[in-house]
Amino acid sequence: MGYLSESFLHALELVFAFDREVQSAVWTSLYTSSGAIILSAVIGIPAGVLLGLSRFRGRRLLVTLLNTLMALPTVVVGLVLFGIFSRQGPLGSLGLLFTPLAMVAGQMVLATPIVANYVLAAVKGADERIIDTAMTLGATRFQAGVQLVKEIRFGVMAAVIAGFGRVIGEVGVAMMLGGNIRGSTRTMTTAIALETSKGEFAFGLALGIVLLSVALFVNLFLNLLQQR
Repeated sequence: MGYLSESFLHALELVFAFDREVQSAVWTSLYTSSGAIILSAVIGIPAGVLLGLSRFRGRRLLVTLLNTLMALPTVVVGLVLFGIFSRQGPLGSLGLLFTPLAMVAGQMVLATPIVANYVLAAVKGADERIIDTAMTLGATRFQAGVQLVKEIRFGVMAAVIAGFGRVIGEVGVAMMLGGNIRGSTRTMTTAIALETSKGEFAFGLALGIVLLSVALFVNLFLNLLQQR
């Protein structure tokens, strides 16, 4: 217990002292995860709405595939994108491997199925008369879809939050595509894994505290929006 309490107190000192290493890891995690979830929302929200409203042959198979992609192993995503971004890969000339952009791409692949699936569930649970009513009043199909998204906005927000939670705590893709480079691609999760393996338990605990605080802040923000 003494070891844990001392480590916890030291971790709090690192957090409140705004340790440079902690700041760097936190900033990298936040901007890569935010970039990934923005791209995932741009792709996943329309995809979920279209899939929820459309009826076509093969739709059930597509929904099943989307459900499967929600549990996509991070190491598989990292492995495939590593091959694509490596020097021998099709995008090797761009030099994206071991950069924040590669991490954003990997996290986007992980988050997009989650966002699309949550939005799809929200669309299926919405009142079916929303689209018909909007179109009866003169709205185009696109405008009716926008109105539907407004009606299910809490479900859409939950989708984005779930996707963000998936990528902010992700290790495999960040490690394989980012390389855990100090001051560049080292995130909170990869730093926790590295520092703990080196015996720097307090440092890893400090980052864990920040990571939990970020998750708490995001959920509080969502609750505040839902109360308005």
